[in-house]
Amino acid sequence: MQSLAQQISEALKPFLKETFDVTIPQFEFQATRKEFEGDLTLVVFSLLRFIKTNPVELSNQLGDFLKTHNEWVTDYNVVKGFLNLCIADAYYVKVMNEISASQNYGHIKPDSKSVYLVEYSSPNTNKPLHLGHIRNNFLGYAVAQILEASGKNVLKTQIINDRGIHICKSMVAWKHFGVGETPDTSGLKGDKLVGNYYVRFDQEYKKEIDSLISKGMEIEEAKVQAPLFLEAQQMLRAWEAGDAEVVTLWEKMNNWVYKGFETTYSNLGVSFDSYYYESKTYLLGKELIEQGLEQSIFYKKDDGSVWVDLTEEGLDEKLLLRSDGTAVYMTQDLGTALQRFKDNPTMDGMVYTVGNEQDYHFKVLFLILKKLGYSWADSLYHLSYGMVDLPEGKMKSREGTVVDADDLMEEMTATAASLSEELGKLEGMSNDDKQLLYRTIGLGALKYFILKVDPKKSILFDPKTSIDFAGNTGPFIQYTYARIQSILRSKAVSSQSHKIVEINPKEKEIIKQLLSYPEIIQQAAKQYSPALIANYTYDLVKLFNSFYQNVPILGGDDKELETFRLSLCSEVAKVIQSGLGLLGMEVPERM
Repeated sequence: MQSLAQQISEALKPFLKETFDVTIPQFEFQATRKEFEGDLTLVVFSLLRFIKTNPVELSNQLGDFLKTHNEWVTDYNVVKGFLNLCIADAYYVKVMNEISASQNYGHIKPDSKSVYLVEYSSPNTNKPLHLGHIRNNFLGYAVAQILEASGKNVLKTQIINDRGIHICKSMVAWKHFGVGETPDTSGLKGDKLVGNYYVRFDQEYKKEIDSLISKGMEIEEAKVQAPLFLEAQQMLRAWEAGDAEVVTLWEKMNNWVYKGFETTYSNLGVSFDSYYYESKTYLLGKELIEQGLEQSIFYKKDDGSVWVDLTEEGLDEKLLLRSDGTAVYMTQDLGTALQRFKDNPTMDGMVYTVGNEQDYHFKVLFLILKKLGYSWADSLYHLSYGMVDLPEGKMKSREGTVVDADDLMEEMTATAASLSEELGKLEGMSNDDKQLLYRTIGLGALKYFILKVDPKKSILFDPKTSIDFAGNTGPFIQYTYARIQSILRSKAVSSQSHKIVEINPKEKEIIKQLLSYPEIIQQAAKQYSPALIANYTYDLVKLFNSFYQNVPILGGDDKELETFRLSLCSEVAKVIQSGLGLLGMEVPERM
């Protein structure tokens, strides 16, 4: 569907070529400001680089031309260097017919075989998912959905951090204090059980540090000499050496965690197309480091550790391999990047959804890959996002003060149930349907609260505020969708084309908003920002509710007008469902 701005641009190009002998590469348009009459504004100032003339005089020339040569421009007015164009109602009826006839409006079907990877979640296997992971998963999944809607072939992926000292800490604690406990014997999800032992390690480790300090040892030395810490370090070396007993315990505890993660992902409503495991990709990373040493890109220190010097690029020296030969995060990230490119040779780009505390890490990663000669490193992007905090402060996994993802989802569902019961509009619904509705509302509230904020900004999460049925919230938008479905259940929507020549100003505003949806998807994809979709949908809902409260939809004498308004309601509902769908949210038929 060619936009009106595109149509007007095509009409103006030959006119300006003939009149001023200039070729204008691009015209700048914007919505007309509310204090002026008009629907679409041409920014004439931007043309003065090519045409040396008075902006008001040029605006009038362009306005006169369009009024007489374009069937949709009925009038115009000039405010300094801005040409405000008044557009015929018939145009909006026409585009409404086109929107109604379109399939999956606003989405573009991919026409290329190249793929775009989006990585998110990427948890450690020593603890359950928490509130911070929730933002990561919602953000990564929504970005993948938006990129796909914008016309890209998308693969959703993650790297599971299933090796390292943090994993060994949980394993050491389970060996000492677990007494053979399993998810079955404890009744806990596997990820929660393993997470408990990560916390237990920290508790016992601190006791050992305090004991060593009381015997006269300095705190920094005590931290590295505590018996539990030394045992975890030895276990990591044994794991990398393939010790059978350690590997068996590692596999057992990781499998407990994976089963727990699967349940949480299902409840979150996110999914993945591929999985990578640090326990495998770090080996490829080690090969890359050997390659970099041979090419003198990296260097060894006297203790045997391997480093890269990035001081000429304004960074610093970065450790790539410890002196004892064990890998660091950078090791596995290098290996994972290369493995993904090998698995997807038509890769057109990749997004890493990782918190902003890792900004420096990804600058280094991308730069090292470039130094190693991989041209595709230029297509890698770090989607850096702010942290999620609570009113009571920052969460700490090792101290067990995190907000568990499963618990939070249950809390949101319970809050939704309480508020829905207070509204008292669910008579006749079965208990199963009610429970499904409560979960849809609760999870929708959580997703929307997190995704409506620009990814780069931090969030102070308040569950009660997020689930309000008024304002810029998920439940408010879901309620509007349910309201429209109630209207549509009372009268069927006709598929016929509409011929109305005069429409209400509030209807026109809604159609303008609908028209901008395809462009919003493209902008959100370009900026990797689900917030653009969220706030666009909220603005659409506000326009609809104003229309609903001020314009009669049903019961009028003009049946053609009623049919048009029902069709308008239907298209608004479709775009609400589409927009929320890109955010990973569901919409209820009734609330």
